[in-house]
Amino acid sequence: MPRSLEGSPRPELARDLGVSHAWAVVVGTIIGSGIFLVPAEMMQAVGSAKLVYLAWLVGGLLSFFGALTYAELGAMKPQAGGEYVYVRDSYGPLAGFLDAWTWFLVSKPASIATLATGIVRILGSFSLFAFFGSDFIHAPLHVSYGQAVAVAAVLLVTLLNYIGIKKAGEFQLIFTLLKVSIIVGIVAAGFSYSAGSWGNFAGSYLGAKGGFGGFMAALVAALWAYDGWNDLNMVAGEVRNPERSLPIALIAGVTMVGVLYISVNAAVQYVLPAAAIAASQRPASDALALVLGRVGASIVSAGMALSMLVAMNGTIMSGGRMPFAMARDRYFFSSLAKVHPRFHTPAAALVVQAILSIILLLSGGNFRQFFSLAIFSEWLFYMITASSLFIFRWRQPDTPRPYRVWGYPLVPLLFVVASGVLLYYTFTDNIRNSALGSLVILAGIPVFYAFSWRRSHEV
Repeated sequence: MPRSLEGSPRPELARDLGVSHAWAVVVGTIIGSGIFLVPAEMMQAVGSAKLVYLAWLVGGLLSFFGALTYAELGAMKPQAGGEYVYVRDSYGPLAGFLDAWTWFLVSKPASIATLATGIVRILGSFSLFAFFGSDFIHAPLHVSYGQAVAVAAVLLVTLLNYIGIKKAGEFQLIFTLLKVSIIVGIVAAGFSYSAGSWGNFAGSYLGAKGGFGGFMAALVAALWAYDGWNDLNMVAGEVRNPERSLPIALIAGVTMVGVLYISVNAAVQYVLPAAAIAASQRPASDALALVLGRVGASIVSAGMALSMLVAMNGTIMSGGRMPFAMARDRYFFSSLAKVHPRFHTPAAALVVQAILSIILLLSGGNFRQFFSLAIFSEWLFYMITASSLFIFRWRQPDTPRPYRVWGYPLVPLLFVVASGVLLYYTFTDNIRNSALGSLVILAGIPVFYAFSWRRSHEV
């Protein structure tokens, strides 16, 4: 066990996650609210069920290729921090720092705030929670009951992760299984609808954007719904037998999510015609409302809230590990590198992450602007991280690789190229936010050199 400056053993992260927990991190983090909401956006973009399915298939395949690539990286370097470690070791400390800097400052806090607010909005649709829109605090800061509940959710899930990765992993596993069961039930209910029609699959929506731009918009929506499969690699330092567990969990998890997503979309399409899907804010909820009445809509709403809660647990779990790894390398505040002596978690990193998320929550919903800033940077670092596989294969051909990606070099190359295309598309589609996202990344350069200078002058 490493020792501190005083000579006492330094506490380390505990490898308490088994392969089932790792699978639950993948599945539970990916499945949030996206599958319940994006079918409408995708239909508005392409206008036909066939092209919607093509977008789901392409998005699932690209995510699967990414998961295969990350599986080799994670099995070769099973350390806390995931992407930060791969980028640092392939492109150097500055590139790794900028990845972790963007992740810590914008991406994860915005994701957590988005999920917390999503939970509150779904619960607010129930009459029992109609008071969420009322004021909880009037001054000096205006805070609604809904915002207070969102803050409480972040604090409670952070506390769960603070007191042990095993407890957070058990929570993730149990409620991911429940979430999957609800989704299977929604699919079964949809196909049981007596007024459903297979003819809906041949229908079209005439007001669609159409063309290549429309398909790319649908593909981006699908990829947003698939997003989160990379989070497992961030907690690789706490997975038992990671050389075996990481590839199994990534491959099995992304495959299952793809099957579930296509099944839900099919069930919705069976119940609703294309035009109705395009006009709906919540297609899955509207579909089940036709099948089971208000009870059906309530089931979908409860499933959405549960999905977002489990996704938030996985997001908080993975979020604290990258700044922890960066701080361990002495490129960030040393307090974030500390492991709790009793709970063996990156306690300080989790606390700071919660504080940043709560600041966004209390900003009154403007966190969505922060989230849009992260889209460009997320795809940029997906591309950079995946490309690091080629560098490791070239520089370190003899390094033990417990898992080798299927179809190398074609599979990781396709993922890198696809990431580049989507990077270009997201930048040109929203130049302002993408430019601001670039500025967030560039702002980390002087911060890196400040910590690098301090690091070089430490005794």
